[in-house]
Amino acid sequence: MAAVGDRRSRVALYGLLAVLALAYPALFRQPFPQDLAIKVFLFGGLASAWNILGGFTGQVSLGNAIFFGTGAYAAAAAQIQWGWTPWSGMFLGIAVSVAIAMLIGYPCFRLKGHYFAMATLAIGEVVSVLAMNWDWVGGAIGLYIPIRDDTWTYFQFGSTKLPYYFAMLLFLVLTLAVSQWILSSRPGYYFRAIREDQEAARSLGISARNYKLAAIGISASLTSLGGSLYAQYVLFIDPHSVFPMMLSIQVVLIAILGGVGTLWGPLVGALLLIPLSEFTRIYIGGTGSGLDLIAYGFLIVLFSVLQPRGVLGFFRKRSRA
Repeated sequence: MAAVGDRRSRVALYGLLAVLALAYPALFRQPFPQDLAIKVFLFGGLASAWNILGGFTGQVSLGNAIFFGTGAYAAAAAQIQWGWTPWSGMFLGIAVSVAIAMLIGYPCFRLKGHYFAMATLAIGEVVSVLAMNWDWVGGAIGLYIPIRDDTWTYFQFGSTKLPYYFAMLLFLVLTLAVSQWILSSRPGYYFRAIREDQEAARSLGISARNYKLAAIGISASLTSLGGSLYAQYVLFIDPHSVFPMMLSIQVVLIAILGGVGTLWGPLVGALLLIPLSEFTRIYIGGTGSGLDLIAYGFLIVLFSVLQPRGVLGFFRKRSRA
């Protein structure tokens, strides 16, 4: 009976979230609130994708901007250089991102703890420098995606943000669905076993490297998809906008704030941090003094100290009390 009750509660929660997501653009029709929701969906999906590697297997990466930028450049360059549609470019970006993930993961998974994080951070900076000096993808100038009439073929809509809203919403749902499948499947149990004690997992016959390679491959493909959608949304990319170190760090902070290693933690973190970032930038960022970044960073540090297990950790603690 308890299982039936839990299932009904879960279905009711999913239904409520679906109604809220569908009603939001009808209630908030101005560009800013819709743009804010698009960013929440994007970063919630990116944090969920990172969580598959960093949260489920415990292998903290600071280089997910590599895959985000690869997806963005694939979608943009394929249109400009070859005349492809962005949808074809998305699949190209996913394939290239997974290949890069394998090249990074195979040697770097020999490293443990913060050494792996430092390695991915360094590789991310190298990729950013390479993009800045590669003329075929625009170099430091970047790429301007040609503007076309409203069309799904090239995924461009200048008169409304609703297609981008629902596309980013589907991206978020996809990352959450993949995460849920992993958590309830045998690989998910292996991921968590590796996170808790890698040596013990190996003693049981679990190939830590192979499962971590699978995790980084899934994470890279989803992150690349998010980068492709972002490129079509802004129609201009350069190394500073899609390969920044801060993007990788922000994705990690979102997952940690919400609750790393959980299904809903990355989305909760995005719902808190993205509006906070936008409002501090708008209301106290115009002076040029960096006060918005100071306030943003202070609140992150304060919450991390008070509740290091994230927002969901706080509610778990309350439910056990």
